[in-house]
Amino acid sequence: MPTSELPVLEFVLTNYKNFNARATRDALLSYWEHISAGGRMFWSVAGAMSSAQLGITLAPAIRAGLIHGMSVTGANLEESLFRLVAHKAYRDFPEYRYFTKQEDTKILEQRMRRVTDTSIPEDEAFRAVEKIVVPMWKNASARGERRFWHEYFYEFTQALDPSVYEGDPEACWLLEAARRKLPIVVPGYEDSTFGNIFASYVKTGDCNASIVKSGIEYMADFYDRYEELSAGHGVGFFQIGGGIAGDFPICVVPSTKYDLQKPVKPWAYFCQISDSTTSYGSYSGATPNEKITWDKLTETTPMFVIESDATIVAPLILSALLECKRHPEAANTLIVRHRG
Repeated sequence: MPTSELPVLEFVLTNYKNFNARATRDALLSYWEHISAGGRMFWSVAGAMSSAQLGITLAPAIRAGLIHGMSVTGANLEESLFRLVAHKAYRDFPEYRYFTKQEDTKILEQRMRRVTDTSIPEDEAFRAVEKIVVPMWKNASARGERRFWHEYFYEFTQALDPSVYEGDPEACWLLEAARRKLPIVVPGYEDSTFGNIFASYVKTGDCNASIVKSGIEYMADFYDRYEELSAGHGVGFFQIGGGIAGDFPICVVPSTKYDLQKPVKPWAYFCQISDSTTSYGSYSGATPNEKITWDKLTETTPMFVIESDATIVAPLILSALLECKRHPEAANTLIVRHRG
């Protein structure tokens, strides 16, 4: 099979020799080896990567069986949905670095919410979704139902009539995750636009706070999800950024071992893409071997840190992995050839 069917993989193998490039290549190859052996991979996605349209490669990766569970911020969850229903109303601001405070005030007055160089439209995204989600919350309050935060979004996303799509549904990772009932945790979901909206309806008495299960209940459930994911060849941990989206799920291993006092498999792989510099007391900037002391990883866990921009690196890695998934024999042959 000609290597032209593996252009991204071949590019990485040919050019990525040292520094962050080597880390990217080695993380990619170890990821593929783990998946090829029957392992699973859990993704932690911090920040607002959905607004950066990570779904273009993330959704196909979920579809292809390259991602088996996720931990995401509340922002990433809702912003994947926003891209699906309001994509045409987004505006980009490539000159954002040179904006004055007055220019950002004008953006505010245009009812746009800037996220670096793009913006979420207030009316077409937040308020349009609110009209449908709030009745769901009110009905759950009336019936005394309780669900995890993401389960409301799973139901909402799947119930949407395709006629309202503005974005490409094939690039909506939330829609793909909902269809596949992907195990997901959304720690700290209160820290999101819809977390704030929900709090306002709780304050007014229109909704009951108890209809959304707590972060503690997320972890209590995740013990079982981790046991399922880690069966067989184990589950790896692929992390974008830091913060609660990363630290919450990775703690399931030591918590199972020390708090539940049950045997547990360690994470089988670890990679973090971060532009945070190594620093004192910083979770985002902590080196992976620090996690050994917390019993989250072991000295034999394949560990990689890619100090770069995840909007550049993650789509590159996922594109190469998708090529490998489509042409596994050709990929393995090419990898062997480049390794000598």
